[in-house]
Amino acid sequence: MEQREVPGDAVMTRIGQAVMLLHAGDREEARNRFGTIWSEIGESGEALHRCTLAHYMADSQDDPGDELAWDLRALTAAEGLAEGPAEDPAAEHRDVPAVRAFFPSLHLNLAADYLKLQRFEAARIHLDRAWDAVGAVEGDGYGGAVRAAIRRLEQRLRGGAAGE
Repeated sequence: MEQREVPGDAVMTRIGQAVMLLHAGDREEARNRFGTIWSEIGESGEALHRCTLAHYMADSQDDPGDELAWDLRALTAAEGLAEGPAEDPAAEHRDVPAVRAFFPSLHLNLAADYLKLQRFEAARIHLDRAWDAVGAVEGDGYGGAVRAAIRRLEQRLRGGAAGE
């Protein structure tokens, strides 16, 4: 998922700073900062914040079960935002187009989590959902990287499921 900076959005700025730590290899400090932000925004925070934070928190986990739990939180937040408000289903939140572009990556991550846990059927379901959602991403660098990652996981899944 591409981390999106929103001008004046202090939460996204803090998430971005923790992401930089994660990408620099300081997983523990990144995980600590993500945890602090999560404790502040919680389950009722803005969906884009929860989705982005949970996605990167998953990447900072050492245990595959914990990684899965955070990736599921990210997907739940994204789905809640994409569905729109119950009182006006036609109203689209400003972040919905960006979140739709996250779905291939979110499902790809879940497929990878399930593959690590040798839950091949669940991995297949999410890999298929990643393929179904990939049309929402453009053919740019991000879109190309997501498509390539889906293809690589497809090959790994075929190899892993064959070994069942």
